[in-house]
Amino acid sequence: MIDYLIVGSGIAGICFSEFALNKGKKIVVFENYSQPSSKIAGGLYNPVVLKRFSEVWKAKEQLELALPFYAKIENKLGIKFDYKIPIYRKLASVEEQNNWFQAADKVNLSDFLSTNIIPNRYSSVNSSFGFGEVFHTGYLDVKCLVDAYEVFLKENNLIKNELFDYDKIEFFDDYILYNNYKVKSIIFAEGFGLHANPFFNELPLDGTKGELLVIKSKDLKVDVTIKSSVFILPIGDDKYKVGATYDWSDKTNQPTEAGRNELIEKLEEVINCEYEIIEHFGGVRPTVKDRRPLVGTHHQYANLHVLNGLGTRGVMLAPFLANQLFDFIENGTPLDKEIDIKRIYKKKNII
Repeated sequence: MIDYLIVGSGIAGICFSEFALNKGKKIVVFENYSQPSSKIAGGLYNPVVLKRFSEVWKAKEQLELALPFYAKIENKLGIKFDYKIPIYRKLASVEEQNNWFQAADKVNLSDFLSTNIIPNRYSSVNSSFGFGEVFHTGYLDVKCLVDAYEVFLKENNLIKNELFDYDKIEFFDDYILYNNYKVKSIIFAEGFGLHANPFFNELPLDGTKGELLVIKSKDLKVDVTIKSSVFILPIGDDKYKVGATYDWSDKTNQPTEAGRNELIEKLEEVINCEYEIIEHFGGVRPTVKDRRPLVGTHHQYANLHVLNGLGTRGVMLAPFLANQLFDFIENGTPLDKEIDIKRIYKKKNII
């Protein structure tokens, strides 16, 4: 008997897999590589919404769980994918400087925001009004994590690289049959692929396309993440990730000329040095209109569960949500009402 059949090996599927394995559960993962959003993600973790200087929902709880969790995976796999790096929010005016000081004085933000304005020391960056520094930030090399975790799963015969066929699910009183697997529960962690899932496609997963550049510049010489209308993230070897765009209409993973031009225009408002574009990526983020994830159990089938809607902050959210779902299934611990898909079912009068 398999405890968990997990559909999807992006960051959500990895986190749930790891919680299950750490508790001695038997798992098998299905992955068909149809959704690349985890592999091309910027990977930033940041506890503050820097557009309006407000705290990310449950930021402290998320970071307190995520950072040691990722450190254990690094140790387990013998790799490095978590890089601590400050974020410098470019300040555009005296008014923004004042807004920054006001935000840094707030109790819920004081741990995250510096009370000093940092003068610009980067000749390649345009910032007359300096920067505000954000603490407890960094980025995950998500592609490194996803690739290494897949190798681990393969070495332990825990992954099937094939399309999951919903029609092959057979329901019994206290278990499921899928092909030759007798399974207690199925976890659907499919990202934007949820739209093809007949059990959960009624959930309001919207999807927001994002595009990202990787540039190379010997002259930029920036050692922090610069956040303005785009982020500029140093990843070593004079390379930087630059992102990201937000497109609510295009649901394809193909990079576009319009996205490229938008990123270039915004980048060149921030920097004044030469660079070359090395790579250009696109992918659809699994976003939700009410900006809260989709986690929980199917209204009819008690052994079908969903872990989705991580949006633009998947690196911080994934361990937090996977832990909540695992604890809910195993111990009956209630899910946070803001993430529980019961909120959707109630609005639609399904339950």
